[in-house]
Amino acid sequence: MKLKTKNFALLLAGFGLSVALHAQEGVVNVTQDSDIDKLLEYKKDIKTTKVYKIQVYQSIDIDKAQREKENFLNTYDEWPTEIIWNTPNYKVWVGNFASRLEADRALVKIKKNYMYANILQPKTEK
Repeated sequence: MKLKTKNFALLLAGFGLSVALHAQEGVVNVTQDSDIDKLLEYKKDIKTTKVYKIQVYQSIDIDKAQREKENFLNTYDEWPTEIIWNTPNYKVWVGNFASRLEADRALVKIKKNYMYANILQPKTEK
């Protein structure tokens, strides 16, 4: 008789705990102003004194560099791209990354299609 009472008490306690744990579920809805996303994009584009870029291509022919820039933009449209002329090459640079970590994360994605891409920190004029 004691064994049945003990099993019944354990069963009842287990049921009570499962109901209590089940009651902890919930849904969280986060609403934010749409201007926050615009502000973040604006902040990314602001040039700071320490900016990292990723070089994806270089060539002595500006037409090839322009084609490669367009190809890059067709694949990755989330970062700004520019063509820089640095004697004697035209270089396709991507992004204005504020931190090395952010540039490293982008490089992992870019390396899938541009295996010779590398991170650089161009000199900025003060």
